[in-house]
Amino acid sequence: MKAVLKIGTRQSLLALWQSNHIAACLRKQYPDCEVVLKKIVTKGDRILDVPLAQIGGKGLFTKEIEEDLLSGEVDLAVHSLKDMPTVLPEGLCLTAITERANVGDAFVSNKYNSFAELPLGAVVGTSSLRRKAQLLAARPDLTIRDLRGNVDTRLRKLDEGLYDAIILAAAGLERLGHGDRIKAVIPSSVCLPAVGQGALAIECRTNDAEVRQMLDFLNDVPTVYATNAERAFLGLLEGGCQVPIGVHADVEGDKIKIEAIIAALDGSTVLRDTVEGPASDAVALGQALGRKMLANGGQEILAAIL
Repeated sequence: MKAVLKIGTRQSLLALWQSNHIAACLRKQYPDCEVVLKKIVTKGDRILDVPLAQIGGKGLFTKEIEEDLLSGEVDLAVHSLKDMPTVLPEGLCLTAITERANVGDAFVSNKYNSFAELPLGAVVGTSSLRRKAQLLAARPDLTIRDLRGNVDTRLRKLDEGLYDAIILAAAGLERLGHGDRIKAVIPSSVCLPAVGQGALAIECRTNDAEVRQMLDFLNDVPTVYATNAERAFLGLLEGGCQVPIGVHADVEGDKIKIEAIIAALDGSTVLRDTVEGPASDAVALGQALGRKMLANGGQEILAAIL
């Protein structure tokens, strides 16, 4: 067992919460191991005045951390799984996926109690094309405006009256103690979440058998099945932050149900489908759903975007 484990982390409050949470789990599991954090600034943290879709997709919040992993500066990294590309740099792997927290998208407003209550033309803030497309599909009258920054910055912009409501991941709000700001979780029938939303991913070097073995206890098997299915679907479609794709897999016992959408940017077209089967076939089922949806119109929707 290693005497010291170094965790690479972004500097946002949410990233630090997540890394400290995993550090606490490691210290409890391995009392004789020293666990330290190294704060790293990523491209996504530096560029805050441009929509995410315009500066690249997934990887914006991971590249610099992964460089430190590969160089041996840190032993592991803690990420929001929804920020992770489906293809990792050679030499790195996701060695653990933690038990999933609240998977939904939170409706946050100082004026209204639910998405359904929003008046005609209401201004809604989100940085996610996935959310924008689905919200416009349900309510074409809405004005969707880009919203960047960390959780506290986004809440401040709402409090300053720049938006009638904002949409954030419920898990992030709850982890930072802002659960009371959630007026409602938007139903999945209106807005399917991002791939991996609510789960934490632990990344390390593929050939570091010692660290991988130490991290194995963090895996939550139902979450691993569910998120493997979601990432398989996303990987088949080759979609990132710049493509409106939503997918959610739910595991009950030895069964899994996967529901997904592919949407036009303006929400004018939304393709939705589901598949069910054995949880042990999670990856194959996710890929099968992706192929089916591409054949049934998804390819045309994506071609108009990419």
